[in-house]
Amino acid sequence: MGGGAAASRVSSAMAVAAAALVVMWAGTAAAAAAAVYEVGDKTGWTIMGNPNYTAWAASKKFHLGDTVVFTYNKQFHNVMAVSKADYKNCDARKPIATWSTGNDSVVLNATGHHYFLCGFPSHCGIGQKVDIRVAASGHSSAAPSMAPAPASGSEAPVAPGGGGGSSGHAAAAPSPHGNAAVGRSVFTAIAVSVLSVAAAGLKLI
Repeated sequence: MGGGAAASRVSSAMAVAAAALVVMWAGTAAAAAAAVYEVGDKTGWTIMGNPNYTAWAASKKFHLGDTVVFTYNKQFHNVMAVSKADYKNCDARKPIATWSTGNDSVVLNATGHHYFLCGFPSHCGIGQKVDIRVAASGHSSAAPSMAPAPASGSEAPVAPGGGGGSSGHAAAAPSPHGNAAVGRSVFTAIAVSVLSVAAAGLKLI
């Protein structure tokens, strides 16, 4: 009788530990799936110092679901999503979307190129524009779509190309960081804790 009860408690403890690990793995995997990048890194979105946004974008690997954050002085700059042709010609007359809060988060929800520029006169010509390419083998299942611009206070997804003229204002995103490494560390710590609890339970049997 005692042996059967002990075996039952062992099985229950292991089942609970396994279930907890699965749930926590799913949560940390989702958190690690998307990254946040500040455009220009510490330089931000500006013309001061002649930042090279082409080189900045080339140094990153963007995936579906990632967020890019534009930080700038809203009195002197803004952010416009434009078509490839308008990007090449620095034409800000027909933007796909516009942001102007000074701290704008844009979710990359489609593969391919996403073209952004500053709509203030001459700024694009000086170099305040960036072409962000999202790899086809992204780590998110989000389907490419042209979403309407969100209301103030929300993150703003945007798809490349296309027409239309909408505007949106995005809330500040979390501080840029390497989410994958953080997610793995958190998961490892949680896994160790859960297994320790399970082991403690077994010692009490």
